[in-house]
Amino acid sequence: MDQRWKRLGELLVNYSTRVQPGERVMIAMIEPETFPLALAVYEAAVKAGGLPQVQLLSERFRRALLGFGNESQVNWVPEIELYGMEWADVYIGLRGAHNLYELQDISAAKLAANQSAMGKISSARWKHTRWTLVRVPNESFAQQAQTSHEQIESMFFDSCFLDWEKEGAKWARWAERLEKGKEIRITGSGTDLSFSVAGRKWVPFAGVNNMPDGEIATAPVVETVDGTIRFDHPGVLSGRLIHGIELTWREGKLVKASSETEREFFKSVITKDAGASNIGEFAFGTNYGVDRFCNDILIDEKIGGTIHIALGRAYPECGGTNESSIHWDIIKDIRKEGWVTLDGEVILENGKILLD
Repeated sequence: MDQRWKRLGELLVNYSTRVQPGERVMIAMIEPETFPLALAVYEAAVKAGGLPQVQLLSERFRRALLGFGNESQVNWVPEIELYGMEWADVYIGLRGAHNLYELQDISAAKLAANQSAMGKISSARWKHTRWTLVRVPNESFAQQAQTSHEQIESMFFDSCFLDWEKEGAKWARWAERLEKGKEIRITGSGTDLSFSVAGRKWVPFAGVNNMPDGEIATAPVVETVDGTIRFDHPGVLSGRLIHGIELTWREGKLVKASSETEREFFKSVITKDAGASNIGEFAFGTNYGVDRFCNDILIDEKIGGTIHIALGRAYPECGGTNESSIHWDIIKDIRKEGWVTLDGEVILENGKILLD
């Protein structure tokens, strides 16, 4: 086994989730290529005294359900998977990449309905477990990142093996500075968006919930969101690349939403429930070891010097109250052109974070 997998498995068990003796550990092995890391995590969990259980999932299974299932099957929330979230003390999701176009011929309505059903699984994970998610690179991932497997694997490990204690302490200082402010304004290409963060908590994510990690997030005061944001890179959801997304709010209400592609699917997602059209999260990407877009939310939202919003469910630990069956992160790259101000003071300019 490549010793980097073993090192990463130990990091996920002993740092990210801090498995204790007797704790039940659910390891979700998503796609067969994640086996080396699944084995490394399993071994580390056993050594820590945990009780690990492995489940195998795949986007190809999901394709079979969506391709041949009826309405009740598509809307089904898998009971055993849901029970797993209630059973486990710790959940470690090893999300291998898949063919990005696996579900391209599935109808938008089916995709949105199933996305909502699976949102109940992720909500249970948030509520009942200590959890971490990993996007495990493979050949499919290298292809969607438009690079070689060797290069993407190197970037992945480099961005995972940071000094998380040191980075976490720095990002915690930045979060303290952010909590002193009241209003965020984002300007850039096609964008002028503002909202209040008064009374909200800023949470630094430093190697616990994601690997690689690296963001500082909060929850906007929903009714204060005002203005427009345009995304130059595609939003990615359920294997769909949604290009040219533009969103406009007035006094917290979404008044305009458009995309250049996947319009039907896009509309079905943002109208799925009452909270789906609200911003549940705003965050800065802080991991400068992630240096390229991979058309993957878990990786792209960490790119140092970028920002992202999430439509839908808010993080309660940030003080957010927005509820939804979705939580969809969409990343805006402002490393070449863009600014974020806090109460009028520039705190991010052209990819450089100015909080020290």
